[in-house]
Amino acid sequence: MAGNSIGELFRVTTFGESHGNAVGGIIDGCPPNLKIDYNFIDNLLLRRATGKSFFESERKEDDKVMFLSGLSENDMTLGTPLAFYVANKDVADNTYEDLKDIYRPSHADFTYEKKYGIRDYRGGGRASARETVARVVAGAVAMMYLVKNGIHIRTYTSQVGPYKYNEDSYLPDFKKVDKSPLFCPDIELSERMINYLNRMKREKDTTGGVVACVITGVQAGLGEPVFDKLQAELAKSMMSIPSAKGFEYGMGFKSASMKGSEHNDPFVTDIDNKNNTVKYTTSTNNAGGILGGISNGQDIFFKVAFKPPSSIGIPQQTIDNKGNPKSIEIKGKFDVCVIPRVLPVVEAMAAIVIVDHLLRFNSLHTVSNKNK
Repeated sequence: MAGNSIGELFRVTTFGESHGNAVGGIIDGCPPNLKIDYNFIDNLLLRRATGKSFFESERKEDDKVMFLSGLSENDMTLGTPLAFYVANKDVADNTYEDLKDIYRPSHADFTYEKKYGIRDYRGGGRASARETVARVVAGAVAMMYLVKNGIHIRTYTSQVGPYKYNEDSYLPDFKKVDKSPLFCPDIELSERMINYLNRMKREKDTTGGVVACVITGVQAGLGEPVFDKLQAELAKSMMSIPSAKGFEYGMGFKSASMKGSEHNDPFVTDIDNKNNTVKYTTSTNNAGGILGGISNGQDIFFKVAFKPPSSIGIPQQTIDNKGNPKSIEIKGKFDVCVIPRVLPVVEAMAAIVIVDHLLRFNSLHTVSNKNK
């Protein structure tokens, strides 16, 4: 089916269902001579993995990636398509059998069946967050290339339920972030968030959250005019993540209540006398590093809002595919909140977008130089 690929020059296609044999993907356009760091991939997958805490799904998976093509004998990329898969081992028993004819509230059961005339009811099938394993692997490869180009991507938890982190700056102390089980810069707030998640667990309910992302080291000039604006590409990639409900960059919705004199970022020159260089920059970064859909050389900053997971243990009223009223109580393996498992997914999708536009930029300037 269509809609399984993202990117132009760095193109990622994913495949697989929640309780099928495997999930995986193909990366077409990965630059050659990139050394694959398996430890880095494993660490990113571990951050996304289930079963690490009380508020996460109890599903147990090894999540070991296997590459099928695109690598040399010493794990260097060849420039040819990288094909990979991650096996599903903790697959469905009869947990979902009672749900095969029932439309679960706020799930994709109804819409998938109306579109295709068939659906995989086991854990949500293709609509499951299990699919994001493939995104994380592809994003890890993208990040390896970005690091070589001085670009780094970090995320942190900005909100869980009603508990919000009040940012003095979009760039927090990441040493504090790394100490928090929820990757929140405020350790005390993180504890309150955990207590709230514990409460939701006891009540068999779920809650939402907000992820903040900072991309540093991006040069000016990445992005395209009009329809492929950098923020539009980032928004599309983020809104493709399961449970994503909102996206904002820079000052975002706060800018609606600001004056132009407050929101505008004045240009200034940054003179490096030691290296005899002059850099054009801005004294503030309300634009979130993007002007006219093109990066301006400042840090790129955005947030993504995620809804509460739709699978809850509280009895709910719904209907089956014959229109009969049904009462259901979800007993499968589900998360109380997508935070913090979704943080590496946000990083991965951001990396895929930035690599694609970096390659577009390099391709454009290579052509321009040849024509001189």
